[in-house]
Amino acid sequence: MSLRQKLLLVALCTLALPAAGWLYVRQMETLLRQGQEQALTATATAVARSLAVTDVPLPQPGKGWYVQEAVNPIVVDGYGDDWAPMTPWSQPLGKQGKLLLAEDDNGFYLYVDVRVARRTRADASDGNALSADHLILDLVQGDQHRRYLIASAAPGAFTALTLDPPAGDLPDRVFGQWQEDGGGYHAELRLPRGLGLSALGVGIYTAADGGDPMATDTRPLWRYSQDVSQELTQLAPSGTRTRLLAPAGWVLARSGRLSASGPQPGWWSSLIYHSLLANPLEEAEAWTTDAPKLDLPEVETARNGKANAVWRQGEERDSVVLATAVPVERGETVVGVLLMEQASRAVPLLANRAFLSLLLTSFGVMLVAGAILLFFATRLSLRLGRLRDAVERAQVNDGRLDGQMIQSHFPMAESDDEIGDLARSFQKLFEAVGGYTDYLRTLASKLSHELNTPLAIVKSSLDNLEHAKLSDEAQPYLARARDGVARLGTLVRAMSEASRMERAIAAAEPEDVDLVDVVRGCAEAYRPLAGARPLECVLPEQPVHLHGAPELIAQALDKLFDNALSFTPPDGWLRLSLRAVDDGAEIELANQGPPLPAAMQGRLFDSLVSLRDKTTPGDVPHLGLGLYVVRLVAERHGGVASARNLEDGSGVAFSLRLHGMPRQRLAG
Repeated sequence: MSLRQKLLLVALCTLALPAAGWLYVRQMETLLRQGQEQALTATATAVARSLAVTDVPLPQPGKGWYVQEAVNPIVVDGYGDDWAPMTPWSQPLGKQGKLLLAEDDNGFYLYVDVRVARRTRADASDGNALSADHLILDLVQGDQHRRYLIASAAPGAFTALTLDPPAGDLPDRVFGQWQEDGGGYHAELRLPRGLGLSALGVGIYTAADGGDPMATDTRPLWRYSQDVSQELTQLAPSGTRTRLLAPAGWVLARSGRLSASGPQPGWWSSLIYHSLLANPLEEAEAWTTDAPKLDLPEVETARNGKANAVWRQGEERDSVVLATAVPVERGETVVGVLLMEQASRAVPLLANRAFLSLLLTSFGVMLVAGAILLFFATRLSLRLGRLRDAVERAQVNDGRLDGQMIQSHFPMAESDDEIGDLARSFQKLFEAVGGYTDYLRTLASKLSHELNTPLAIVKSSLDNLEHAKLSDEAQPYLARARDGVARLGTLVRAMSEASRMERAIAAAEPEDVDLVDVVRGCAEAYRPLAGARPLECVLPEQPVHLHGAPELIAQALDKLFDNALSFTPPDGWLRLSLRAVDDGAEIELANQGPPLPAAMQGRLFDSLVSLRDKTTPGDVPHLGLGLYVVRLVAERHGGVASARNLEDGSGVAFSLRLHGMPRQRLAG
């Protein structure tokens, strides 16, 4: 990771400021909501207590039958088409039936749908009617009631049979329609509207199931009441929508309508509020419907005697609605649920304003801090990049240092900060290393030149001593002196040869050559020198062409073979291989022997570096110039020389990767 990226990462820590502000605004929005919840719940509780202590007709505890308002005119024909809008709120009747009740200006309607697998048919006037499939209708008017038997042997009109004597103004006859289908039957009837029924009982008897043929499920009737709605309008505060529900969720009264006050936020503020600030909101569909029954978790909780509140999405854009449900109790019995809703734009507006103000401030601070850090990181990175480029340019391809560049101008050496100190340290280091490198590169030629004269004096003196009469005891010392002079002469010639080799390599003329022939010829020449050691030569089947100097390549292989042979044990092996690589070729000479020390692998091809032990008398001295010549040959051919230990640890491998010498253009 670059320095600029690291400082940019540090600058991102300033994001903690807007993040903390965002959490603070969300907490503030939560506290605002809680305050509104407590206020609205207290208001709803007060209204519920007012309803409980007045003479408002509230539902009696227990179950009841809800009478819906007819959506469209109902034709008594025994079919459920006219009841389709009200069917979702049908009320279960026993195990096999459903009951629908409705009324309009024309009367009171009842529709019963019974699902049975086997039918036993009989008319109501039949003596066996109570043993067949039938319905029992019980009309309750205050303290009086009257039961009717409804049965039919075939689809069509029916007349209910009265089972009780006359009571009040309850009808003597009840007429209706009976229809059947493959899964059961339907019964539909109409009663006069002015009966003033207080309760209704309906019973289903199925001959296949048996039971009490006269049993009914009698419950009080619940209706939407305009009188209760007017009372609710007087008690409920303005700007709220209030609904009084039966414990089962049936709507008994309603008042008011929702209206969100205050300015309307823009689309951007609305998006920020709903995406970043608002706590989860309930969907509005279950609350806004005009259904006669509300099946909501909040109603269920209030029915159990516990008030609760919920926030939902508002009908108007960018508004939220707070709804609270509180129980209506008489004594310790819950007789209803009061549902009160209040729309508001204040919470989103306050949260948006606080968040936007904090957001602008935080991001302004963050941008300024980030810009300063980015500028500082960019400037620091550029200065370090200039220093790196100068260090890389100071080293020439052959390993020497560009002393002129170092002495003339080293970037940022005049700066007073830490980078300036680093630049001056690099400059001093390169000056010292450059001088030492130049001294090492010219050491061989200087030594060979300086040693020639004293070596000639010593040799001539030894020659003169041969003509003098020496004792037998002095002869061995004379022989040793001559051997030392010979070895010293060999060293001088080797150093002179290295200097000449450098000049020869630089002046070599390239040509197109097939390296397969060069390597094969060298391998054949090395076999006699290897003695008992096997020498394997691995060559490709296709020619490997290269534009280079074959005599230089052969000399480099000679140096490598001489080096490998000196480290290979008498029973060891050698392997010379050639393979084509991208834009060139690679020659590798591997031998069995001791591995390379890790500390020396990067210095083997430097001048005057050798891993061989001190020579014994009679051995040819080594100055560590052979592998240095190999490196010069590789660099002359645009390549590189390298050494590595074999993977199995059995020996080492030296390789020459050659790309060819540049082609010379002929003068026109």
